[in-house]
Amino acid sequence: MSARTPVPIKRRIGTANTPGSTRVMLLGSGELGKEVAIAFQRLGVEVVAVDRYRGAPAQQVAHRAYTIDMSDEDELIRIIRREQPDYVVPEIEAIATKALRLIQEEGTSTVIPTPLAVQLTMNREGIRRLAAEELGIATSPYAFAYSREEMKQAAAEVGLPCVVKPIMSSSGHGQTVVNSRDELDAAWDHAAADGRVNMQAVIVEGFVDFDFEITLLTVRAYGHQTGRDATYFCDPIGHRQQDGDYIASWQPQPMSPLALEKSQDIAAAITSSLGGHGIFGVELFVKGDEVIFSEVSPRPHDTGLVTMASQRFSEFELHARTVLGLPIDTTLLFPGASAVVKSPRAGKGVGFRGVADAMDIPGTDVRLFGKPAATVGRRLGVVVATGEDVHEALRKAQTAAKRIRVVS
Repeated sequence: MSARTPVPIKRRIGTANTPGSTRVMLLGSGELGKEVAIAFQRLGVEVVAVDRYRGAPAQQVAHRAYTIDMSDEDELIRIIRREQPDYVVPEIEAIATKALRLIQEEGTSTVIPTPLAVQLTMNREGIRRLAAEELGIATSPYAFAYSREEMKQAAAEVGLPCVVKPIMSSSGHGQTVVNSRDELDAAWDHAAADGRVNMQAVIVEGFVDFDFEITLLTVRAYGHQTGRDATYFCDPIGHRQQDGDYIASWQPQPMSPLALEKSQDIAAAITSSLGGHGIFGVELFVKGDEVIFSEVSPRPHDTGLVTMASQRFSEFELHARTVLGLPIDTTLLFPGASAVVKSPRAGKGVGFRGVADAMDIPGTDVRLFGKPAATVGRRLGVVVATGEDVHEALRKAQTAAKRIRVVS
């Protein structure tokens, strides 16, 4: 556990919908934001949920909701000044970061974890250069490209096969595995069409030989025992992806003590450089005892949905506790796993069958996100499960998820 300089912590938590309320504004209100909103509300906090579409999951449970383009600097500043939240908690990448810097500088709100952290991590170029070029952390081979021709040159330098990603995206959106030069034009078009924002810029990454990939949930918080900033780690989470998007996760991921120590050292270095308080999802590749940095998100991570079953406090509760300056406990209670429920069809107001059959498996639970519309492959729910070990937990979660059918 590391420590830094003391930080001021607000000791008082007000009651929602009263003049002295403690108020949090979520920028992004998807399924992860919904769980964050619930975690704050259990502590009496007033929650304002903002998203780009009406009826987003967190908006359904918040005290108030707004639907705006969060990349519009003027509109974002207007909403924040209107609500005067104590804390602004970004949950997605496509946000006007200049507005966040201004809001914090003028003292309107505290941005979680910091405006700089949000700016660097929303853009793969910023965080990769911080990790590789400033901190000297091992990463995959990479190059940035700002035109179609530059991308082709970058692919030649990095080598094929490679992965082309928008510099701004999440959950695998806009990513393409490229095996031949003939596939590069389609990869550029996909990145432009499916990134969070069409920045006309991509990162070209070389493949890394790894045994498995983990998310190391890393918490930066006020240490009540030391009176200084401290870093805490959850047990490592293993996960499986399909087309760049997570479909299953489990905790703890078995790994060597040396690899775990290296993972924690990398996570501590990255999150300390970003600063502020909150939970970070640090993604790492592991090969034997060697560890390579991939990405970091300054917020709860989708693979961390498993913590709703496995830990004493889920990643969402830890995030809320960190923001409010409350004690942190990352205790793992049970081996756990998660498996997603995706839609095979597009449409509004979809329903679900087989939920009771899924829950009939001992040690399982189901979360349906309440998204108002579905697209093919969109994540609409998740099954979490516990077991004697991660293999049993994963088997339960995947079996239960297959029993749930998305219907019109």
